[in-house]
Amino acid sequence: MDLIGWVIFLVALLFSVMLHETGHFVVAKKFGMKCTRYFLGFGPTIWSTQRGETEYGIKALPFGGFVKIIGMHSLDDLDDPADEPRSFRAHPGWQRILVLCAGSFMHFVLAFLLIFGLALGIGIENDNTTQLGTISTCVAANTTQLSNGTCSAADKPSPAKLAGLRLGDQVTAFNGKPVSNWTQLGNKIRQAPAGSDAAITVKRGHQTLTLHATLASVSGRSGSYLGIAPTIVFQAANPIRAAQYAGTSFGQVIVGSVKAVGALPAALPKLFSKDRGNTAAGQVSSVVGAAEATGTAIAANVGWQFKVSFVLLLIASLNIFVGAFNMLPLLPLDGGHVAVVAWERIRAWFARLRKRPDPGLVDMAKLLPASFSIFVILMVFGVLLVLADIVNPVNIAG
Repeated sequence: MDLIGWVIFLVALLFSVMLHETGHFVVAKKFGMKCTRYFLGFGPTIWSTQRGETEYGIKALPFGGFVKIIGMHSLDDLDDPADEPRSFRAHPGWQRILVLCAGSFMHFVLAFLLIFGLALGIGIENDNTTQLGTISTCVAANTTQLSNGTCSAADKPSPAKLAGLRLGDQVTAFNGKPVSNWTQLGNKIRQAPAGSDAAITVKRGHQTLTLHATLASVSGRSGSYLGIAPTIVFQAANPIRAAQYAGTSFGQVIVGSVKAVGALPAALPKLFSKDRGNTAAGQVSSVVGAAEATGTAIAANVGWQFKVSFVLLLIASLNIFVGAFNMLPLLPLDGGHVAVVAWERIRAWFARLRKRPDPGLVDMAKLLPASFSIFVILMVFGVLLVLADIVNPVNIAG
C-alpha cells in the first residue's frame, strides 16, 4: 500500500463531497433559501465561525459534509416560523429540483474538467500499437503481485522472457495471424489455451523473427498470460479534441456505471469468492478498493504521465458514478427527493384540472419506512464491499 496514493485519493474524495454540498448551497442561496450551516465532516464540532446567517465549520469525522437548508420537507420544523417563506419547501418545484440536482451537477462538471484538462495538459493515452514497452520477468502468483510488478524467488520466468522478446519489438503476428493493434494482440493471447505453444512474429530493427513461447496463467486473471505490455505514448490534444475525448469518456463511464449497478445483485454471492475478479463482483469496488488502486498506481514503476493519468481518470470516473447514482429515484438519495417534488407537482396539476385545492407537500412520515429500508440496504452492501476489498481485493489498476 502506498500511503501517498491513499492520501491523494482521500483528499480528492473529500473535495468532491464538499463540491457536491457547495452545489446545493450556492443554488439554494441564489433562490433565497436560508442555509444555516455548511460543515466539513460529521460528529463533534472542532471549529466553526458565523458569517451572516450561515455557520461554517469543521467536524471531527472527515467522512463527508453537509449543508443545512431550512424546511426541506413536511417534517422539518423551523426554529423561527417567520422564516417559512425562505424555507426549501416554500419555493417553486422547479427551484427545489435545481437545488437537489446541483450536487450531482458539480460532480459531472468536475469529472469533465479533469478529463478535459488531462487530455489538454498531459495528453491522451495511446496504446494502439504492438510495440513492446514492458517485458515481465516472472509469472506472478496472483493478480495483486501482477499489478504491483513484484516477483519472488519461487515465481517462474515469464513466457515472454523465456521466448527472448525484447523491449521495442514490434509484434506483427500471433500464431500466424497478423495483428495491427494491442487489442487484437491481447485478445489472441487471452483466447489461446494456457500451456499451449505460441508463435510470436516480431519486427526487430531490420529483421523479422518468429519466437516461440509456452503461455502461462495467473491466478485470479482470466485468459492466458505472456508477460508483455505496450509502449504507451501520450499525445497532447487541442481543445476541440480534448472536449470530444472528455465527452466520449463521460459517456463510457455512464454506461459502465449503469452496467455495474445492474450487476450488483449478481455480485453479492461472489464478493468473497476466489474467482471474484472473473465475475460481476470484480466490476464493483468500494472506497477502499479505489484508494488501494490509487496507491498501487502511485507506487508502480511507470512514468509520471501514466500515474497522473490513471489517478485523474479514476477520480473523474468516481465522480461520474457518484453523481449518476445519487440521482436514482430512491430516498434518501437526492434523486428520491426530486421524485417527491415531481410527484407533488403532478398531484397539484391534477388537482387544478379537477378544480380542487393543491394537496400540498407529500407527508414524509409515510415515506420514512421505505427511505430507512433503502438506507439500510445501501449501508449493508457498502460494508460488505469494503470488507471484500480488504480480505478479497480486486486490483483495478491492472
